[in-house]
Amino acid sequence: MKPFQIIVEKNVPCMMRDGVILYADIYRPNREGKFPVLVTRLPYSKDHPYYSHRYLDTNRLVENEFVVIIQDVRGRFQSEGEFRSFRQEADDGYDTIEWAASLPYSIGKVGMFGLSYYGYTQLLAATKKPPHLAAIFPAMTLNDQRTGVSYRNGAYLPGLTETWTLESIVPDLLRRKYAKPEERKEAMRKLADYLNRMGDLYRFTPVNKWPPLMELEVAGYFFEELSHPPEDEDYWKQSSIADKYEDLQIPAYHLGGWYDCFIGPTLTNYMEMAKAGHHQKLIVGPWGHGYFASVQGESYFGVHASGDWIDLEQDITDLHIRWFNHWLKGIDTGLETEPPVKIFVMGINQWRDELEWPLKRTQYTNFYLHSCGKANTKNGAGLLLMIPPVDENPDSFIYDPKNPVPTKGGRTLFAGPLTMGPFNQREIEERLDVLVYSTEPLTDSVEVTGPVKMKLWASSDAKDTDFTAKLVDKAPNGKALILAEGIVNSKYRNGFRPEKELKGEVVEFDIDLWAISNVFLTGHRITLEISSSSFPQYLPNPNTGESLNESSKTIKAKQTIYHNEQYPSHLILPIVPMKKS
Repeated sequence: MKPFQIIVEKNVPCMMRDGVILYADIYRPNREGKFPVLVTRLPYSKDHPYYSHRYLDTNRLVENEFVVIIQDVRGRFQSEGEFRSFRQEADDGYDTIEWAASLPYSIGKVGMFGLSYYGYTQLLAATKKPPHLAAIFPAMTLNDQRTGVSYRNGAYLPGLTETWTLESIVPDLLRRKYAKPEERKEAMRKLADYLNRMGDLYRFTPVNKWPPLMELEVAGYFFEELSHPPEDEDYWKQSSIADKYEDLQIPAYHLGGWYDCFIGPTLTNYMEMAKAGHHQKLIVGPWGHGYFASVQGESYFGVHASGDWIDLEQDITDLHIRWFNHWLKGIDTGLETEPPVKIFVMGINQWRDELEWPLKRTQYTNFYLHSCGKANTKNGAGLLLMIPPVDENPDSFIYDPKNPVPTKGGRTLFAGPLTMGPFNQREIEERLDVLVYSTEPLTDSVEVTGPVKMKLWASSDAKDTDFTAKLVDKAPNGKALILAEGIVNSKYRNGFRPEKELKGEVVEFDIDLWAISNVFLTGHRITLEISSSSFPQYLPNPNTGESLNESSKTIKAKQTIYHNEQYPSHLILPIVPMKKS
């Protein structure tokens, strides 16, 4: 039998409606006939083997008789135009899809795939309803820049935004800006120096004068976005799908990871698109952002947890082939009879099929904060009990923006080795500005699968401040692995519309920790940490009523956490009944 051959066409032009030309590489079977087309559109270079192929074996897609098109988005690498993050992708995506459908070797059916930014290019394009787009496979992606990219509940994310801009976007912008080799080399030298000092650069304020971009004079969109606060709906809706789910009437396979920085939006995308009944599927592994290994952080989840060997029988490329065979070729791959949801349950480290998300059998259970007013550090008196508090002294701590609680693992995306995943929080729990509440050692295993919420009653002597909540699985040996976390900025505690300044009164805060699936094993403790910072995951709140985006002034704040009959602060856990062995 003749070996399978692939034809590769480099830098194929595609003209957008405004005359700008975007360039793509096309991979197609070396045989006669017409085929379905799979498109991905990315800002990281179609020529870069890591980004352009990454978690998928695109050769196998072609071998399964798909045409694969990898395109540089507007203003990136080979493509013309100006890059403005996310804002041009809906129209450009529509034009690209219709162009792909018209190619002489296309059957007229187009699918899209991609992760992160190029997961979002799919969803944005789909909101425009291109007639030839038949199915998509968005992986680890967002729905609004204010819910996990630039901000989260009003708190700015320097670790993600600054790292992504400087590492992933700026190098090509410098190559485009400087035509002379000596000028380009000098600019890249400066960039390398900045990248080597990212830890210090996270601390620079005000952010709207961030030195790397001020000196290099590129990535103007970064400062443009900083100038628009979360309440500027007209601006942020340009890059949002949160109000466009009714337009996303397309089959979609959503891929997420429990330690992915976009797990909250990924789950929301699935739930909102599933409401319309348009053939949605979901898989969530124990993975970090774009990282599908069996080892995440300080945990080994077993070889079957790897994206290369899901449940010992298929990899992520297999999932794509089955999905697109069904929707683009009409092949019965068994998708219609399968449960729509597949999740990895950590703790017991098992994959499980489910009929919906969240699970209908979930028992949402309140775990109330208790102490005698001394819950500071892991050695304090903080308890988590299912019994509501009656009359207890509040807990308090001093939050100093100049000495924030460090981020250690979790759903992160910033510079440095091994920054995401389950890491031990033991040292963090030794800080006086961290309140720690734990259950007694569990006499039976407890499964927590679903959305995790925190209802917190607190006060502050600051005008504006933040509160954080972190869910931790604490083993009998004291190892405390982060599972989920959330933050709320008091100014935006009820959404994108700013609230009045705090005046020392007790305020009710809702903190969304997104979701998790984990079994707390017998002898372990369910642990909650409360504080006011996690840096560089979030920009420290200066407590002044201003933002460190625009100012460098900070003051200390006294934070008080209440747990009594009137203010029963509690963690809401999605408990799933476990079968007795």
